[in-house]
Amino acid sequence: MLLWETVRVALAALRANTLRSLLTTLGVNIGVGAVITMVALGSGAQRAIQDRITSLGATLLSVLPGQDYRGGVAVSAFMPITYADDTALANHSRFLMNVVPELQRNAQIGFGNQNINEDVIGTTPDFVTVRNYTVAAGRMFTAGENASRRRYAVLEGQIPDLFHTTAAEMIGRTIEIRGIPFEVVGVLAARGYTGFGSSDDDILIPFETMRFRIAGTDRLRTITIKAASVDSMNLAMIEIEGVLRRQHKLRPDQDNNFRIRSAGDVLSTLQATSDTFKLLLAGVAAVSLIVGGIGIMNIMIVTVTERTREIGVRMAMGATRLNILFQFVVEAIVMCLAGGAAGIVTGCLGAILLSRLAHWNTLISPAAVLVAFGFSALVGLFFGIWPARRAARLDPIEALRYE
Repeated sequence: MLLWETVRVALAALRANTLRSLLTTLGVNIGVGAVITMVALGSGAQRAIQDRITSLGATLLSVLPGQDYRGGVAVSAFMPITYADDTALANHSRFLMNVVPELQRNAQIGFGNQNINEDVIGTTPDFVTVRNYTVAAGRMFTAGENASRRRYAVLEGQIPDLFHTTAAEMIGRTIEIRGIPFEVVGVLAARGYTGFGSSDDDILIPFETMRFRIAGTDRLRTITIKAASVDSMNLAMIEIEGVLRRQHKLRPDQDNNFRIRSAGDVLSTLQATSDTFKLLLAGVAAVSLIVGGIGIMNIMIVTVTERTREIGVRMAMGATRLNILFQFVVEAIVMCLAGGAAGIVTGCLGAILLSRLAHWNTLISPAAVLVAFGFSALVGLFFGIWPARRAARLDPIEALRYE
């Protein structure tokens, strides 16, 4: 029996049982589609994180209090950073362009008859520049207004939505922070969560106002720093470490009681996390491919049993064991490839629908499409060989006598 004749017979057998073949490929269809959709979700989340952190700038650094670890778990800051540390960095550095203190407290915010609880950040006008924010409405408070402790507030992009109004309508209105009235002078454009100390729902007020009217302390949440250039990032971090060690009077044998983070460090951590999450999603989805393969093997075993007499006739007419083996392997592979092709369409449509309807970040990966499709072919080959070998090993005489 010629090779092409074997393939033709295999395809004819599938057409003779069209409904059963379609239902068999459904499992592979769902499996491939699930793999592509899940990987698209993971890749989209990873790309969104990368874009948002990159938008902060490659020269962004952050100084945080040191952590006290107990049993491997960070439980508290054992050494705070203060406004004096911020001043020392600003006055004794060559490789730092901007040094911005951030003093944060959670507070009840009142606007008319509405109340919300959000973080209030006392900072300087350079906050907008360092974090690459744009002002959507109004303006940022000035250095003079900070020095004079004016009760001005600048809202991040989601705050107007929480108050069921718009950015333009908030300008000039009064909000209350812990019962103290503040005039809204600006609203920043929303950017989405960055994972680097910003969540688009904070309220910015002048640092001196926060320090003396709200918080009553100079202990900072963080000091955000913009290095002079990408090339000087390492020098900037060394300089920060040296200044703060002198400021905290640390001996050479003592460890740092503060932490220095860069946007690149955060990006690497989040990418590693998202890679793990993406692999987990793909692994869970791949299980359905295995289940689909088992379904194909089950159907092929039933097919061999049903077509035992047919197999005997073909052997009697000159078909070799290799021809019979090849015929049933082709049937299994064709079903898997058909399911894989349909699964590619299903997966791509699923990713697009999740992006447009659920507004999730998705990114269809060509590599994931190729791997899922190739894996579906391997599933067909793997789960089709055993039933095919069973058919090829049938005794022609016994097969002809089978009823």
